Amino acid sequence: MSNSNAAFIRGATILAATGIAARVIGAVFRIVLAAILGDEGIGLYMYAYPIYSTLLVVSTAGIPVALSKLMAEKIALNDYPSALRIFRIAFFILTLTGLLITLVLILGANFFAAVIVKDMKAVWPLIAISPAIFFVTIMAAMRGFFQGQQNMLPTAVSQLLEQLVRVGFSIFLVVLLLPIGLEFAAAGATSGAAAGGLAGLIYLTIYYWRRKKQISDHLHLEPGQSFDPAGKIVSRIFSLAIPVTIGGLVVPLISLIDLAVVPRQLQAAGYDLETARALYGQLTGMAGPIVYFPNVIALAISISLVPAISEAFALKDMRLIQSRTSIAVKLTVLFSLPSALGLYLMAEPISVLLYNNAAAGYSLAYMSWTVIPLCLYVATTGLIQGLGKPIIPALNMFIGGLVKIVLAWYLTAIPALNVGGAALASLIGIGVAAALNLNYVARFTGWRGRPKELIALPLIATAIMGLFVLISYRAIIFFGESHFSGGLLNGLAVLTAIASGIALYSLALLLLGSIRREELQQLPFLGARLAKFFERLGLLKNT
Repeated sequence: MSNSNAAFIRGATILAATGIAARVIGAVFRIVLAAILGDEGIGLYMYAYPIYSTLLVVSTAGIPVALSKLMAEKIALNDYPSALRIFRIAFFILTLTGLLITLVLILGANFFAAVIVKDMKAVWPLIAISPAIFFVTIMAAMRGFFQGQQNMLPTAVSQLLEQLVRVGFSIFLVVLLLPIGLEFAAAGATSGAAAGGLAGLIYLTIYYWRRKKQISDHLHLEPGQSFDPAGKIVSRIFSLAIPVTIGGLVVPLISLIDLAVVPRQLQAAGYDLETARALYGQLTGMAGPIVYFPNVIALAISISLVPAISEAFALKDMRLIQSRTSIAVKLTVLFSLPSALGLYLMAEPISVLLYNNAAAGYSLAYMSWTVIPLCLYVATTGLIQGLGKPIIPALNMFIGGLVKIVLAWYLTAIPALNVGGAALASLIGIGVAAALNLNYVARFTGWRGRPKELIALPLIATAIMGLFVLISYRAIIFFGESHFSGGLLNGLAVLTAIASGIALYSLALLLLGSIRREELQQLPFLGARLAKFFERLGLLKNT
């Protein structure tokens, strides 16, 4: 593996580590929120997010991705003044759109609640979350600025800070507002997004001003060098941003359709409104966040890939593109396979541990396999965007989304499946989109995955891990039931099974030769030391 990949892997690792920490904080938040609000309150809380997510995509308009790519191209050519000029133009555009879309959500909250959600209790959660659009949109511009320099640390820290403030502020308001009414408590929960966005934006602004001197040292024009006209820059930004926006809108729009289809089809299956709302809350508010947890690593890879591939593309280095593609796909497969199997096998115990709700395990078991295609789609989307073809992932997800919608309509209405049908529809639809993405990557870059490395060895290691996880969980339950209470025993068994499963899976990959020394050395901080340690044990291969 080339040393030129070190910055890409370092950035992805930093984003993944802080992303995991943020998701853990979010998981704790969900536990507390579920305990306070219950299934119906979680359903009200989740009503706001599909609309918020859709409008946020419109607000950012794909510009942060375009900004990251265009800056990376200019920096690869040592054109720092043009890179900063691109940032300033993008920042101005995003500030205006963020303000406009925030006003749209505030003024249109009644319309969205009545027409889309069909539940007027969603009005206050929608209004409470609306300021987040303004803060997060501006924050996205700042993150794109640093990502274009392949500096992922500001993004990582701001994500963690945003999550901490969001959780603390939300819980405080939920407790404060619950006596007034469930919808007001849900509004308190959604308002945390605005507080977290503001906190992240303040941090990024401080970070930017502290580094302004270092940035300005590069801002000198070479003899004969000149800026591109502002109109050309705006045109280039939107030529990349609009396809990204279309692609980004597909997933929130699918969530909006789910919001309209799933509760309605659950009622068609014979459930009353309250039960349908609770089942929808279990699917989207409980199982969904757990399934999307592993996706934080794929997202980190995707964010890091955009400038990394853009740099290689600007330099016309196809071998570097293929190398980074190979690393990205391999990393995605290595963590998504065991994540999916682990969630499937431990669906009910995890639901009991996190939410004290065994019924949510049904949704989680069905949704667990979505981890694999979702992670592959997210990672390859960053790669394709870096190649300057952002419309391709959008079209692929559109096709997958159509498949999902059709299947969700029919499968959710089957009483024996109910929300499991919606989860199966997601699995198949996202699987179609991921397969189309991978096919395009292979055709455009010439990359060819090795079946033994990408499929056979990870599957063997995953199967070994899965068997061990089941045995260890049941053994702890069997031997510990006379010493611990039910909830404590389940928590101990789940956490032990997960930790030991991760350790055994990693060991199996090393023994099977799926991880090589030069790959491990690229990891930041501990990579070189781990490589030496495992090499002494004879567990690492050089090729």
